Amino acid sequence: MDRAEAQQLASRAHAALEPLHAFVYFAPEVEQSFTAAGLDSARGRYFAGRAAPLGAVGASVVTATFYNFNHRLVARHIPHAWSVVEPAELVKLRFAGAEAALRRLLGDAAASDEVTELAGLVREAAEACSPEGRPLFAGHADLGWPDGPVAALWHGATLLREHRGDGHIAALVAEGLPGLQALVSHIAQGNSFRAEAAKKLRGWTDEDWAGAEQALRERGVLGDDGGLTDEGRAMRAALEERTDHAAAGPYRAVGAEKSARIAELAKPLSRAVRKAGAFPRELFTQRS
Repeated sequence: MDRAEAQQLASRAHAALEPLHAFVYFAPEVEQSFTAAGLDSARGRYFAGRAAPLGAVGASVVTATFYNFNHRLVARHIPHAWSVVEPAELVKLRFAGAEAALRRLLGDAAASDEVTELAGLVREAAEACSPEGRPLFAGHADLGWPDGPVAALWHGATLLREHRGDGHIAALVAEGLPGLQALVSHIAQGNSFRAEAAKKLRGWTDEDWAGAEQALRERGVLGDDGGLTDEGRAMRAALEERTDHAAAGPYRAVGAEKSARIAELAKPLSRAVRKAGAFPRELFTQRS
């Protein structure tokens, strides 16, 4: 498998699998269990749930590994969350909530042969990932595999997503894009969060956002209309190419046939998750 094919397979598999991980951030089953445990803030639940596999780390570690959040927002919730619920308990709650939510979203398909097959393939790919330079992936990879294909599918999709995400952050750092500028340039592509939702969720003020836009205009990345320039589109395309290259290792390891099968199996399951209302429409642009 040459470099171009490996990158293409990594990109296809990521697009197909991402909803089978990301629903967890909006799942009422997870939210309710975290709230019952004492985490009464939506942002606190997000930071603590995703960072719990790292242990009781400080706000700086969470800001660094999540990358595009305002540190002031993170510090309002971390490390306080660990005094409310221990990380190990949050990991258990998150696994249980994720499995319950995925079963609900998939309906009868949760018991299908396709889910069982995909869970096995995703586990094979995830276990082929390298942890070097990937702290968030490594924290999640240290967790034991859950029983049953539905929970294993979510965990495997999460591992592959965090593995890719750590590689993406490395590409952003190499490009010299701080977290907020990375977020603004991503939003400017028009296929992610709406800008107002991104500001609120990531903790940025209008002034912060305007400053990042100005910095990107000075770099030639954004035009006066707030959209990406040709140079900006080229930069974002190059970042995705580097990310795909860094994420290709597990797909090389399992081979082209299994990699293609992962995308083939995951696509209809992800469509089912979206159709079941896993993601709030008001947060995303029309293209999402």
